[in-house]
Amino acid sequence: MLSSGFNLCNLPPWVIASRHFNDNPHPLEVQGVRPANRFLFKKLDGIASAEERGTVFNDYMSVKFQLHHWQAQQTDTARKSLKNSYLRYLRGWMMDSNSVEGAVLKGWVESRMGIVPTFHKARIGGIQSESYYTYVMDRTAGSKRTNAINSQLDILYEFCQYELARRMAGERWITLYRGTFDAGDYDVVEELGKREKIVRFNNLVSFTSVEERAWEFGFTVWEIRAPLSKIFFFNDLLPNSIMKGEGEYLVIGGEYRVRQIMCTI
Repeated sequence: MLSSGFNLCNLPPWVIASRHFNDNPHPLEVQGVRPANRFLFKKLDGIASAEERGTVFNDYMSVKFQLHHWQAQQTDTARKSLKNSYLRYLRGWMMDSNSVEGAVLKGWVESRMGIVPTFHKARIGGIQSESYYTYVMDRTAGSKRTNAINSQLDILYEFCQYELARRMAGERWITLYRGTFDAGDYDVVEELGKREKIVRFNNLVSFTSVEERAWEFGFTVWEIRAPLSKIFFFNDLLPNSIMKGEGEYLVIGGEYRVRQIMCTI
């Protein structure tokens, strides 16, 4: 897994991306985000309902980044900058992870976790490659579309971690599944057995918590045990989720132990 050599996290990139981290995960924090937004998290502590906490989060983001003022802006560029919030980028990822919105989310992982993407429209062989340049161009174009998108995504990730700690107290992992038609295109780091291997995933990857759903996306379905600390977003995090009912999770990538699920149909 390519790493940028620096990040804004409490652990170095090579640790976060390693199989050893996944076997023995630790909390991840983006530097300064919790302290800078302590008012939000203190308020959330007193709310029992997950749906209400999600509403409070959305309201907080709207006020902090003035997202609700987009219609009052004097220019079309300014209006679009505020209107295109973190929700727009999540929707863009769901439509196409190789879109400019997808490049922005991958760029957030690269800048915060230090893990460089391995695929965006094409395989990325290194930071000097043409495919990496294409990704950077998309990331730059997408970032210009809104107000402080990386800062918005910082708070989104920390809120996700806060919610997982409350909803899954005492847990460190969640079992997830990914279906693919292109299993041969993935980097296999090590073969562990007939149905188990170490696979290197992109720096941000979609999984589902529903095995049956994974079969809709390919003839090969892999099962992983994902550390909760590497969950960037999940479908039930926010009220009126754009992925409601799909069991989808966005997971920070790296090297994962995968087990191939056999089709029983």
